[in-house]
Amino acid sequence: MNFNKTYEFSKDFKRLSKKYKSLDDDLIEFKKVISKFPLGSGMHFVVIIEKENVKIIKSRLFYRYLKGSSLRIIYAYCEKKHRVEFIQLYFKGDKENEDHVRIKNYLRNFKQ
Repeated sequence: MNFNKTYEFSKDFKRLSKKYKSLDDDLIEFKKVISKFPLGSGMHFVVIIEKENVKIIKSRLFYRYLKGSSLRIIYAYCEKKHRVEFIQLYFKGDKENEDHVRIKNYLRNFKQ
């Protein structure tokens, strides 16, 4: 499985990793899970957009030191290329929902 990050995701990650110190390790664990189950398993994964070549998935990112797992991660899964690209990371307390404009821009610029 190949993993990539969008520029916006990298900015989100850098900002949040200052506050949440184990975020690097938590993302590594998350990658292990989606390597086995790219579309996720259980109720903590939701396919929010499904196109012919890509699926956009919203999931909880379990943070080791937060009770209630309040971090959300949005990623795209391209089954043909066996690739995952991280689009957005946010704290549920700061932002209620994902950034739809960012997702639309990602889909507009998506290359197979």
